[in-house]
Amino acid sequence: MISIRQATQQDKFKWDDYVLSQNEGSPYHLFAWKEAIEDAYGHETLYIMAEDDRGKIQGALPFVMVKAPFMQGELVSQPFCDYAGVLSETENIRELLVDYAIDHVCRTDSKMEIRSRYPDAILEKRLVLIDSIFKTRMVLELPDSSENLMKSFKSKLRSQIRKPQKEGLTFVWGSLDTAKDFYGVFSRNMRDLGSPVHSFGFITSVMQYFQSRAKMGIVYQGKDPIGAGIILLGKDTVCIPWASTLKEYNKLSPNMLLYWHFLEYASDNGFRYFDFGRSTPGEGTYKFKEQWGAQPVPLCWYGQARGNKKRKSETQRTLRRKVEFVWSRIPLPLTNLLGPYIRKYISL
Repeated sequence: MISIRQATQQDKFKWDDYVLSQNEGSPYHLFAWKEAIEDAYGHETLYIMAEDDRGKIQGALPFVMVKAPFMQGELVSQPFCDYAGVLSETENIRELLVDYAIDHVCRTDSKMEIRSRYPDAILEKRLVLIDSIFKTRMVLELPDSSENLMKSFKSKLRSQIRKPQKEGLTFVWGSLDTAKDFYGVFSRNMRDLGSPVHSFGFITSVMQYFQSRAKMGIVYQGKDPIGAGIILLGKDTVCIPWASTLKEYNKLSPNMLLYWHFLEYASDNGFRYFDFGRSTPGEGTYKFKEQWGAQPVPLCWYGQARGNKKRKSETQRTLRRKVEFVWSRIPLPLTNLLGPYIRKYISL
């Protein structure tokens, strides 16, 4: 007999063991994502699990309730990342988990969005595929060693990887002690892009709760941090939720050094895939990831019917560009102060 209930803190280790046993499990399914978001942003979470009569987990579905003041809440699986979604090997259990979530949404008068890694027949029955998502994940299948990975690259890419080292840049694995160096690069880059930044507390919470499953890398010119990123480790996939470099140092290619060390680590530690994250086909970040050999994988985000939600109009795109332009001109201390209050309510 299968029972459905909400996971508690006491379920953390068996929840994570289950996630890491599943082919579709991701770092964003892990309990650490829940803990970091609760700790830094105070959002409510709903981690739903299916148990058999022996207490063994047979399915899991994690959610975070993202609710801005005076606005309708949205139950998202998961916010601030590309995918999470339903984990179970049986269709019946997947259905029970999704129905439990739908019932919760109805009782709380909220909305729901499930970001699935792959097309999901159960979600297609209960929800609709969100047709406003025109981005893809970029995923690279890794060989068994960084040596073989380097050999697979074209000579142009290999020379681009070596360039920052010739320019005197160095890569260092970071920690909570160097989080300020990371955040200095990250927050400035996000400001320059015209986007509110995550709080410093969220970044440190991710590092704290993921422990050995989070790795921070920083690129220095001398003692100055000019590039930084964080990777999260799943069962067989390494994800990179955040990577930034300072634009005035682009000619030195610190991003090539940063990504190479992340890829080197993933290849040499037995991971099968490196997930570069989502990009819009044809844009600069898409082409950057494509040069490493990453292949596009469509995003499968499901939600409740919200009418005919089509590609953003030109007016909306123009307004967004104007807002980004204004934000990018605001002094950094002010964007670092205001940005996290806004960012915590933006689930993308």
